[in-house]
Amino acid sequence: MLDLRERPFTERGSRLLVMAADDGSLWIARAEYETRLRETSVLTGLRVFAGSRELPVRRALPDRVEFADGLTDGVTGGVTLAFVDADTIVLLGTGARAVWDGGEAAIDGCLTLVGSPPPAGADVLGSAARRWRDWFDRMPAVPDDLRERAEQAWWTLAVNLVRIQGRESLIPSKYGYVGLWNWDSYFHAIALRHADPALAREQIRILLDNQRPDGLIPDVVHDHGVLAATTDLPRSDLARLEQHVGGGPIGPEVPVTKPPLTAWAVWKIHERDPDPGFLAEVYEPLVRSQEWWFEHSDPDGDGLAEYLHPYSSGLDDSPIWDHGPRAEPPDLNSYLALQYDRLADIAAVLGRDQGVWRDKAQALVDLMIERRWNGSRFVTRPSDDVRTPLDFMPLITGRLPAEIARTLVDGLTSPSFWAERPLPTVAFDDRRFDPDAMWRGPVWLNVNYLLVDGLRRSGYQETADELRARTLAMVRDGGGLYEYWNPLTGARAGRATTGFGWSAALFLDLAQERPSSVNAPRDNASSSSVT
Repeated sequence: MLDLRERPFTERGSRLLVMAADDGSLWIARAEYETRLRETSVLTGLRVFAGSRELPVRRALPDRVEFADGLTDGVTGGVTLAFVDADTIVLLGTGARAVWDGGEAAIDGCLTLVGSPPPAGADVLGSAARRWRDWFDRMPAVPDDLRERAEQAWWTLAVNLVRIQGRESLIPSKYGYVGLWNWDSYFHAIALRHADPALAREQIRILLDNQRPDGLIPDVVHDHGVLAATTDLPRSDLARLEQHVGGGPIGPEVPVTKPPLTAWAVWKIHERDPDPGFLAEVYEPLVRSQEWWFEHSDPDGDGLAEYLHPYSSGLDDSPIWDHGPRAEPPDLNSYLALQYDRLADIAAVLGRDQGVWRDKAQALVDLMIERRWNGSRFVTRPSDDVRTPLDFMPLITGRLPAEIARTLVDGLTSPSFWAERPLPTVAFDDRRFDPDAMWRGPVWLNVNYLLVDGLRRSGYQETADELRARTLAMVRDGGGLYEYWNPLTGARAGRATTGFGWSAALFLDLAQERPSSVNAPRDNASSSSVT
């Protein structure tokens, strides 16, 4: 069921959201890039009456919102709110009336609230039910104890599909993230590959079709263009960065992208649904993207790439940025080493030389060890005093010497990071740990997912399975699909948005893998299905 707050009534392809107001009425707003919903309201104060009695919402489902039975007041067949198409919302029923701020009308058959009236006799409810039944029939299989949350996740992915510049794009959330974000799209594609690999590939294509000539893949593709440099940032972001890192972004223009995981995602799609033609299409753009990091994002020329801007890391509020707007945490070059290996895999399928990429992968890992390994951890420059799960990300390369990998796994499973709900984005015993502040303590599913992947690649299958099980249990029992979770309570953290795309996508991908059930204990937190 939808609660019309964390889970609004909306539709695949639609920008419209129907939500509950604090006074019990309903309101409708339109999701737009970098715009608060309160600024895009199209109808507010909606209530339904039978005679003098108000009919409250009885239940909200993916395909309809049903109002309480009003038969005793002359309403025949009840009143239902539904989408006709992405731009049209109607009320269906007879003998009732709708009242909203600035308007009132009788409900006598079909009352159009937003959009154009449907054709006479249109089977609005039947069509809506069929659309959603078709979508849920394609949901990846999951264990029974995860099905309720998985259905919510699959619904989340559907409603977050909208058209950006004319192409179907899976956005992170209709609450504030109305655009196709770079690494979000890779995580989204990982879930879509199980049911719609063509749509998964489309998410990659959209980004690569907007790649700059120098190889940079933009941070965001949105309704009005792309965000690929600080000069493209909205004013609100510039003000927030100035407050957070002091002095704002460096230089007149700094490139803005996201962590290099494109080839990794492409290969995951290929593993599920092989398509050598797609690999051939994206191979050269992937090579240009990989080269960009070393040619344009290594300002000290030491062979190790850096993030030139907090947004390029995806970790924009992390304390790794407390010393300024440039940083080199261990994750970046780990991803680049992994990308070399994925480029080698793609090259092998295409009949090209894979050896050069394997050699580059090992050389980069060797350089990381030579210049950033201090005997106990990989250092983050310039803020080596902060401890985050990024310290363990070199595991994802699968190329570390056994003793270094063992040291990292011991750190990951130490009390500083390992608990009922791992992994905090700042160590539990770090003075900067805050369980509710974005990237300064809460659990993020993408971090856990990548480290599950890394543990497996480095030979620590049992630890990977345990991290997977605890992550799934946290989401299952936490009440929703949030942007991030409080690691102490398992509830939604701070200002985390709801209905978050990559949380839904990665939960689904983890849930359908072996082992077949989650053995971590349930707590008493409530959960709510959308079906």
